[in-house]
Amino acid sequence: MSANVTIEEVERVAELANLDLDAAEKPRMQRDLNAILEYVAQLNELDTSGIEPLAQIGELPSDLLDAGADAIVDAGHGATLRADSLRPSLDRARVMAEAPETDGAFFKTPKVIER
Repeated sequence: MSANVTIEEVERVAELANLDLDAAEKPRMQRDLNAILEYVAQLNELDTSGIEPLAQIGELPSDLLDAGADAIVDAGHGATLRADSLRPSLDRARVMAEAPETDGAFFKTPKVIER
C-alpha cells in the first residue's frame, strides 16, 4: 500500500516548513516525498519479530552518575544512575527579577520567525 502525496499536500507542508517553492520545485518535492513514503512502506513490510529492540543513550551527564547506596544500575546497559530525589526548584520571583524582559509569569523573547 502506497500513499500518494498531492501537490496541495506539498504546498501545505512547504507552508508549515516556511519554504517558498516555485512551480518547478513542487513536482520534484512531490516525487521526493512519495519516494520517501514508498521506502518507509517497504521498511514496514520487514519481519522484525526476531530482532531485539535497540536502545542507545550515549554519554550520560556526570550529575546523573552516582555509585551511592541507592543508585540504580541498568543491567541492560551497565550504567549506574543516581536515585531520583526531591529538590527545591528555583524561586520564580528571583528568576523573573533577573530576566531581561518578563510579564511577571513568563519570559518574553523576541520574535524569531517572520511570516
